[in-house]
Amino acid sequence: MAMPGGISEVKGNQNSLEIDGLARFAVEEHNKKENSLLHFGKVVSAKQQVVAGTVYYITLEATDGGKKKVYEAKVWEKPWLNFKELQEFKLIDDAPSGSSS
Repeated sequence: MAMPGGISEVKGNQNSLEIDGLARFAVEEHNKKENSLLHFGKVVSAKQQVVAGTVYYITLEATDGGKKKVYEAKVWEKPWLNFKELQEFKLIDDAPSGSSS
């Protein structure tokens, strides 16, 4: 069981339907807020922090204009309240390529 307040790896669940759904939610929310057209690819890794609910730190791949990029999303969820919120979404790594933008 995760310790309240501590951040821990999501063991064996990186590719679970729940984490996959949260990652897709993060991309959709980011697209709405930023009028963007990212396309979800896959979850790379996931961490969680038990607070009033659970905060998930999800590293994911998404395609932006045909280029694969890696993002980190921070999603806060309180399932008993049917509450889900994207708190942060940021680019952490461009796909490796020899060209500069």
